[in-house]
Amino acid sequence: MSKKLVAYFSASGTTANVAKNLAKAAGADLYEIRPAVAYTKADLNWMDKSSRSSVEMRDKSSRPALADNGADIAAYDTIFVGFPIWWYVAPTIINSFLEAYDFSGKKIVLFATSGGSGFGKAVESLQVSAPNATIVEGALLNGRPNEAKLRAFAEKY
Repeated sequence: MSKKLVAYFSASGTTANVAKNLAKAAGADLYEIRPAVAYTKADLNWMDKSSRSSVEMRDKSSRPALADNGADIAAYDTIFVGFPIWWYVAPTIINSFLEAYDFSGKKIVLFATSGGSGFGKAVESLQVSAPNATIVEGALLNGRPNEAKLRAFAEKY
């Protein structure tokens, strides 16, 4: 049995709830990916082209600073990485997280929450940040997935 980590970024709490329940169902450790500067409601206004999230997502080289880099990635075989879908991909802070550590030989399983869009090109946009890892599109875990569904998802990997 491999050691698993659930690492997640959550701007509004939705992804955090799913991540916590996934970690419990999978018997995995939990790690929150936090920005050095927290996102405000105004920062997340996707209808405002000058909002922080809009500016970051337009710039594919954007790498928001992380609050810390204390995850012990070396201790895990499989890392579930969760995030809300922004503009059909992962928020660029996920690239920041992947670039902060050595994921060589690791399996990264993506999970996301979304108000209506799918993964889009999330795997492709993240693979450049962890080129020596295997990144797989896991699942959209919207709503309140029950423990059995989360356990089945985790056991698949």
